[in-house]
This record gives sequence, structure tokens and C-alpha cells, in this order.
Amino acid sequence: MVQTASEMRDAVLAHLDRASVVIKAAAVSDFKVHNPAEQKIKRKGSITLELEPTADILAEIGARKGQRIVVGFAAETHDALSNARKKMQSKSLDAIVVNDVSQPGIGFDSERNAVTILTPSGAETVHETTKWEVAHRVLDAVVKLKAERTANALTTH
Repeated sequence: MVQTASEMRDAVLAHLDRASVVIKAAAVSDFKVHNPAEQKIKRKGSITLELEPTADILAEIGARKGQRIVVGFAAETHDALSNARKKMQSKSLDAIVVNDVSQPGIGFDSERNAVTILTPSGAETVHETTKWEVAHRVLDAVVKLKAERTANALTTH
């Protein structure tokens, strides 16, 4: 079982060559402790932990994308669409699924969600529904992206 961001990165990259579509739902973690304690930290009041970023697996996949379709997710709390568009561009994604995790009752710790699926050709709002339905809508977007890519390849040859 993958337990750390480093193990997740290794597992994803080990299988990347066999994938024609990558849907990268979430990071294991965005940060890790910079200098982990080698022994138990005794309770002596408050402490401060220094964090450092983990490997950005989604950015690595985007950089190695080739002909793959790559879909990422963005859990946002403010300026959701703007931040997601920046993430989509900076990580070379074909689509990004955005959810505003500040909305109560959806997203984390819930079987329901509401998202916007951004692609180069537009945005599709998926109003609150089951995560199962959201997953199907994401797959529909992938099918549409593949069809657009195939049509573009046929018209350029």
C-alpha cells in the first residue's frame, strides 16, 4: 500500500508508459516535515514544525504527457476557477476538475460533490450530485477530449 508522496510518485511513474489517460485525483500530501524528529517529542508546550513541499506528481506527469490525456483535480477555497485555470496551464493538463471545498456538505467526508470540469474548449458545471455521477461526468469529458484529439489529427493529415 502506498503511504507517502514519494511512494505514490514511484508507483505512478512506474506505470505511466502504459497509460493513455491519467486521472490524478489527489495528492497524498502537499507537504512533509522538513526535519522529522528521531525520537518522541515530549509534551512541553507548543512546537513549530517546518514543512517542505513534496514532489509534484501531477506536474511531472504533465511534463511527460506526450499523447496522453491528463486530468487533474483542484480542491480550492477561494478564486476556484481562476486558480484551477492557472494550475491547468502550469501543469500541462488537458482538463481539471475543480471543487470548492469550503462549501459545507460536499467534497471531503461526503458522498456528494459539486464540481466544474475545465477543458480548453470550455467549462461544464456539475451541480451537487453523487461522487459516482461526478466520476461519470469526468469520464465523459475524457471521451470528448479523445474524440476532439482524433478529429484534429484526421484534419491535419
